[in-house]
Amino acid sequence: MKKEGYQPKVYRHWVEGKDLAEFTVSVKETDLYIRATSNLQKKAHRIVLKYRQQLEQYIEQNPDFLKSIKPLPMPENAPRIVKDMAEAGRKANVGPMAAVAGAVAEYVGRELLEYSPEIIVENGGDIFLKTAQKRVIGIYAGESAFTGKLGLEINPQDTPLGICTSSGTVGHSLSYGKADAVVVTAGSAILADAAATAICNKVSKPSDINDAIKLGESISGLRGIIIILGGNVGVWGNVKLCETSV
Repeated sequence: MKKEGYQPKVYRHWVEGKDLAEFTVSVKETDLYIRATSNLQKKAHRIVLKYRQQLEQYIEQNPDFLKSIKPLPMPENAPRIVKDMAEAGRKANVGPMAAVAGAVAEYVGRELLEYSPEIIVENGGDIFLKTAQKRVIGIYAGESAFTGKLGLEINPQDTPLGICTSSGTVGHSLSYGKADAVVVTAGSAILADAAATAICNKVSKPSDINDAIKLGESISGLRGIIIILGGNVGVWGNVKLCETSV
């Protein structure tokens, strides 16, 4: 999540992957930065259009899906991406749109795996990653001293993986917390996105970090959590932090 006035694109290059082709796909609010073994821009663009159309049509008929900040009942007659967002919102106790960036990254990334064995899709700080080698992802945490110095090491056997970030100090998206960064990893980028929002909402001061991690522990399916607030860091789960220089 990014605050007005901040230019977030700098961190797009904080995912190690110079051995891969890079390209972007932009459709309305969707702005993806993608790396693959070859340039799949045209295919990715078609996939983005498909899923945006599904979401837009569903929201037109069900406006509460766009506006709700609380979980909604699981829709029966809805596209799968809609159902996955609703389910992630239910698990994390947030509205379904809290998972939209992770959902688009995940759905686009999984379809592109048909054409490339390695895929990195970044969507507003939320990442779907499938890799054949170790990668390091630099963590952006606003004004925290850890920005650009702390990275998350990802091993290939742990992918496909969702790595999603929420912030109360960076970005324009709705957040009730003040954490500089809450990074969540999960087998699903959709769940990781919703959970990052929920956990970030609970962090306003350093003493909140432990309780926020306990909340994350209660969300089934999460693999790791990193919370950064100023000079304070909380870590839980299958997380390997490392020094990085970006």
